[in-house]
Amino acid sequence: MERDLSTLPVLPTVLLPTTVVGSYSVPQWLGRLKTEYYQHRLSAQHLAEIHEVAIKAAVKDQELAGIDVVSDGELRRDNDTDYFLARIPGIHIPQRAKGDYFDYYDAVVAEPLPASSQENFSLAADFAFTRGLTDRPIKFSFTGPFSLSRRIHGNAYADPGDLVRALARWLNAEARELVKAGARLLQIDEPFLAGYREQVELAVEAINIVTEGVDATWALHVCYGNRYARPSWEGHYDFLFPAVMGAKVHQLVLEFARKGLDDLRLLGQYEWDRSLGFGVIDVKNAGVEPAELVASRIRRALEYVPADRLMINPDCGLRHLAPEIARAKLYAMVAGAAQVRAEPTPPPASPSDAQTTTLPATTAPPATTAPPATTTPPATTAPPATTTSPATTTPAATGTTPAAGNARTNGQAGSRSSSSSPTRQGRTK
Repeated sequence: MERDLSTLPVLPTVLLPTTVVGSYSVPQWLGRLKTEYYQHRLSAQHLAEIHEVAIKAAVKDQELAGIDVVSDGELRRDNDTDYFLARIPGIHIPQRAKGDYFDYYDAVVAEPLPASSQENFSLAADFAFTRGLTDRPIKFSFTGPFSLSRRIHGNAYADPGDLVRALARWLNAEARELVKAGARLLQIDEPFLAGYREQVELAVEAINIVTEGVDATWALHVCYGNRYARPSWEGHYDFLFPAVMGAKVHQLVLEFARKGLDDLRLLGQYEWDRSLGFGVIDVKNAGVEPAELVASRIRRALEYVPADRLMINPDCGLRHLAPEIARAKLYAMVAGAAQVRAEPTPPPASPSDAQTTTLPATTAPPATTAPPATTTPPATTAPPATTTSPATTTPAATGTTPAAGNARTNGQAGSRSSSSSPTRQGRTK
């Protein structure tokens, strides 16, 4: 019997809800099969079926761990940009074969992008598939217009900002389709922004184009990159403020576990009056955090953000962690949140007179009794990997010096964009 999906919850009804940022662990067998497809040894239909199996497993892992708001693990996507760029009319990709699935396409825009039309990225269908797998609220994320623009080059726009705005209009149309399909919690990921702090105003302008007229709860994720489990930049979140106060989003999703908690001060300094997706799990370290460490981080965040505006998540996506490590980290995160949830409710943070958005206000859900912490299940054995030929190395574009204040880390390739100068490459989730 087909379920009545209209009765399913939009947002969790528990205090300090847990969620993921977006991507989930990509097991080795899945990565190899993806590469087989790009080397023309696996059909698109076969790969689509494999993706569905992997997504079902990812959702089940999250449910078993006790995650309150789940995702599809972004397992159809090879990296943070290609899935979208390959679907936008007017973006030319001369070479679609890859030596490794995680490589980036070289994308070119020779003429201004056409206005958005009835064509879409199939994100609504992706959401609908996940909606049929779980009764839990779903977060659906996609890469934002500023970061997408960093992987495009060409001379179609005299002002590179016009490309960012054009991409934002396409994403706005896609968000409207997602809402029609039932999506209510949408997240914009801007993994490249930390390397371009001088362009934060442009990024916020484009974010507001994406969210305009879309009746959803919006989150904005900004991190320091996560390519091969290494940050692309280092620094602090000072560059986001005060510009991000003008972003028409309900929540900021930020990384703290790896960087430390000092940047929590910015939320008080600038009187951030909306919710925070608080990163308590370091996704660039295979060590599993004790639940008590997670709990201590949450208690620290409660000094700046009231419990009814705090959501608990990893720093970034779990893509680069082994499946058994990803599962163990989620269990630890859920157990740490449960510890704090069971404690006496702390007093709310000081009232704020900060700027509010024009988006619909949400009512904080009532607190419920936390379930007991669960134990990490044993890792499952992945199916045997298909043998592949040696992957070829994709040459990297020339990089440039990062923006002041957010230092570039070693081992990160550069990228090209529509601007006249070479730009830097980041990676999230």
